[in-house]
Amino acid sequence: MPRTTGARLFAVPIADPSASATSDLRRLAEAFADTGSPLTWVITGDSITHGLVHTQGARSYPEHLHELVRGELGRTRDIVINSAISGHRLTDILGDFDRRVASWRPDVVTLMIGTNDLSTGPDRVTVDPAGFAASLGEFVDRVRALGAIVVLQTPPSIDVPNAPGRERIVDFVEAVREVAASEDVLLVDQHARFTALGHGGVPWGLMGDPFHPNAAGHAALALELARVLGIRPDPSRTLALLEARVQAARLNP
Repeated sequence: MPRTTGARLFAVPIADPSASATSDLRRLAEAFADTGSPLTWVITGDSITHGLVHTQGARSYPEHLHELVRGELGRTRDIVINSAISGHRLTDILGDFDRRVASWRPDVVTLMIGTNDLSTGPDRVTVDPAGFAASLGEFVDRVRALGAIVVLQTPPSIDVPNAPGRERIVDFVEAVREVAASEDVLLVDQHARFTALGHGGVPWGLMGDPFHPNAAGHAALALELARVLGIRPDPSRTLALLEARVQAARLNP
């Protein structure tokens, strides 16, 4: 029997075997058309999603999502929660899953992770891409068991020559892509988008340091997330402003 939890819009079987990226996107579209049924969004990850320091006081991409959803879509009863913590790895999120994800009874959960998981050094536990992928699969299973939509995001670009210990970015990006494909969940490929904006390299104008996006970078993250999830208010002052901010940033020639 479907599990119903109060006024939640998505009353679906636990670990619904029919869940897929296509069906999840359809569920989102149906939800956006039903403004009377609120959604709870949990946005989690590491420092990039936490959004401190490197935006220099400007909004982070979860905050842009908040404005798009609760402002321009008029979904004022939706709740957007940012549970990301700077410096964390995926194992930290799994170890604190109830507080970070489950306790909020989410309808949609987005995860951007990997930048810390891939790091190596004398004071770091080395995680191999296969182990990281296995943990991602566990995360997907646990979110789907809540009846929520899972959205995986690849981490954006890293200026590898100036980020010692973070040379394995491509391996971990591929792990996210492979898990999204094998588990059939929604994928927001931020790394591919940043590479495109950097004309094949690091988009310097979008970066606050070698691996943290700045305010313009967060505008780019928000735009790509909104594009994939079908968040397209019409008209939209926010999307236009975000596009302008990205275009004004100094990108690679």
